[in-house]
Amino acid sequence: MTTTTIVAVPTGARRGATAAARPASVGSALLLLPALLLLLVLFVGPLVLMAFESFRDGIGTYGTIFTSVSNRRVFANTLETAVATTLVCLLLGYPYAYALLRTGRRLRTVLTACVLMPFWVSVLTRTFAWVGLLQDTGVINSFLLARGWIAEPLAMIRTPWGVLIGMVQVLLPYMVISLMNSMSTIDDQLLRAAYSLGANPWQRFRKVFLPLSASGIWAGCTLVFVLSLGFYITPSMLGAPSNMMVAELLVQETQKIGTVRASAIGLILLAGMLLCLAFFRGLRGLPALVRERRS
Repeated sequence: MTTTTIVAVPTGARRGATAAARPASVGSALLLLPALLLLLVLFVGPLVLMAFESFRDGIGTYGTIFTSVSNRRVFANTLETAVATTLVCLLLGYPYAYALLRTGRRLRTVLTACVLMPFWVSVLTRTFAWVGLLQDTGVINSFLLARGWIAEPLAMIRTPWGVLIGMVQVLLPYMVISLMNSMSTIDDQLLRAAYSLGANPWQRFRKVFLPLSASGIWAGCTLVFVLSLGFYITPSMLGAPSNMMVAELLVQETQKIGTVRASAIGLILLAGMLLCLAFFRGLRGLPALVRERRS
């Protein structure tokens, strides 16, 4: 038989512990104060000013933006380009990240360097390089014409395909890094256990590896998609006015008309990004919700 001893803590001791914890919490708040001030000055403040600026001429500014056929085309083109860029980055980045983690040390070093090297070169420089590669007198068309494989230069610049190629090259490392972080946490013993139970390589990948790497897929897709929505340099240099994106429209509105409509378009873009983040978050939790309802 066991005996439980209850020790009464004096009320004064409890009050002393609470009083001792209170200065610590105040000190933590004071340490966070500079970061909060920086956040207010650099992020919250400009957003508030932009919101006030967008309503300077009334709510009609937003109505003008949404009723404009050209603006709706720009928003649709931005969404289509962001979705296409995300899908291509996922299709290219997933096998690349998988191969990077499954190869030997030397090849892994080379593949990792290929992922990290683009960060050492600015986006503007890389886009200029793509202009030299994709233009009618560029390296690719000159090579194909010299070989006799084409009769006239291929239209690769000032087209949606050129924008897609440039954006994928810029954003692919973000997808690969997100997938690598997720795949590196997968325990190989789970794959061995599936092998011992008779699963073939495709079954091991589909039923074990792919579900466990889903967090990296969602993280990479969310990051690439959100970054694609606000892209400016690459679409403006590789695209045409007929496939303009929202960031280009912002610059055009600011230079030609003023800051009122540009502020409204910026807030619309921000709201669209937040809605997309909420959508991706909902999709991520959808499988768990389905399993819960089935059970």
